[in-house]
Order: sequence, then structure tokens, then C-alpha cells
Amino acid sequence: MNKKSNNKKHKPKFSKKEVAQSKVDQQLKNPEAGMRLNKYISNAGICSRRDADIYIQAGSVTVNGKAVTEMGYKVKLDDDVRFDGRRISPEPKAYVLLNKPKGFFVTGSYEQHNKTVMDLVASASKSRIAPVGKLETSATGLLLFTNDGTLSKKLTNHKKGIKQIYQLELDKPLSQELLEEIQKGPFIEGKKVIIEEISFIENKPHHIIGIELKSQRSHIVQRIFKKYGFEIIKMDRVVFANLDKKNLPRGHYRYLTKQEVINLGMV
Repeated sequence: MNKKSNNKKHKPKFSKKEVAQSKVDQQLKNPEAGMRLNKYISNAGICSRRDADIYIQAGSVTVNGKAVTEMGYKVKLDDDVRFDGRRISPEPKAYVLLNKPKGFFVTGSYEQHNKTVMDLVASASKSRIAPVGKLETSATGLLLFTNDGTLSKKLTNHKKGIKQIYQLELDKPLSQELLEEIQKGPFIEGKKVIIEEISFIENKPHHIIGIELKSQRSHIVQRIFKKYGFEIIKMDRVVFANLDKKNLPRGHYRYLTKQEVINLGMV
């Protein structure tokens, strides 16, 4: 007699985090599917679905600017969902630091076949990360990506600006007198640009300098030197906020540590 096999097929076990991410992945593939609002809040790490129902009933949650108190209400990933006024997302938070090579567009290219920085970090995260701020196509150096809207807004809208250090190669040597004049702070379009520090780099020719500033005005570094008749041949951002390029080769990216994320939030 043939005996029946006692081998049973076991379904693979997944962690709660993996299950939550799977549901988000389904939404990414089919944005029209919708997700229950309490699950959306739970996946965002705010609280349990049961507690989320309580907050929804209390009117603490808005969707696209309107309070939602309906149980079972479904939202889409593109909806603006806010909990106590703060925008939330069901996607896991991701923080990626890229050492950008020259020639990659940051804000996108209008010409066919041009490369963007998104090509370089395409495999970094399943979450929809985006660059924080801008970096010129011709420039190299640090560029931060995240889907943390609160942190991104804080870094790009900081009233006092964000610390940025660039190493520049100019088309001709810079004199000590002119370096000291730039240090005082040039006026660009009637507004003074505060220069934290500018100096010649040790053991380098005087057309290679370092400059630290916090201004986030568009193309501000190029505009400063154009004012004095210089052209920037190479521009490399070596420090952004409290992040540097240590052990990060050109064209590569790495994930921020938990402590680095905490430090950024305190900037």
C-alpha cells in the first residue's frame, strides 16, 4: 500500500513590518487600490489600527485638507494625510546620501537620454525618495535623498540656512586681498551673502579654495565668483549639514545611521 506523505507545505512566515511593506508595495503598483485610513496611520508608525480608529473619530486626521471621521475610509498614497496637522506616510522612512558625479541632473532633464541622480539611487529604497535641495549638474559631491517630508522641509526652508562646504577650482588664481573681500560678504542682487569661511587649501595652488556658507539661494556660489570675474571649473560639495564624504566614493551612496538622522533633526 502506498502511504500518504506526512510532509506538509508550510506558508512562509513574514514579520509585521514585511507585511506592512508588502501592502505599501501593492499600492505602489496599483495606486487606485486604496488603503484603509486606520491601516495607513498604523503603517506610518503612529499607533495601532484600533487606536487609529479612536483618533479618526475624534477628528484628529485630515485627508487632502478635510477632516475624516468615517470608519473604513480608503486613501491613496498620493493623498495628503495629516495626523494632528503633521503629514504622514505609510512608507518606511529612508535616508540615502549620494556622492554625486558630474553631469547628472538633480531636478530632472528636459532633453532626451540625459541622466538624473534618481538613476544612481534607483535601487537604494522601495520608498519614493527625493533629493533634498539642489546641486548643479556640473557640480559633484553630497546630495541627500529621503521620503521624510518633515525633515526635507526643515532642511530646505531653514531660516538661517544649512552648513555647506565646497571645494572649488577657479579658472585663475585668487589673490589674498580678494579672498578677504569675499570673506566680508558680497552683495548679490542687493542682498548680502554671509560667508562663514573662505580659505586657500593647504599645499594647493591659489585657484583651488574652500568656502563655507549657509545660503541656499539658487546658484549662489557661481554668482559670487562671477561677480568678481571668475569662472568655477570644478565645484565639489564636501559637507552638507553635519554629513561629510568620508568613505563614500564618487557615484556611490550609503544609508544614514540612526544617530545621523537624529542629528539632522536637531540642525
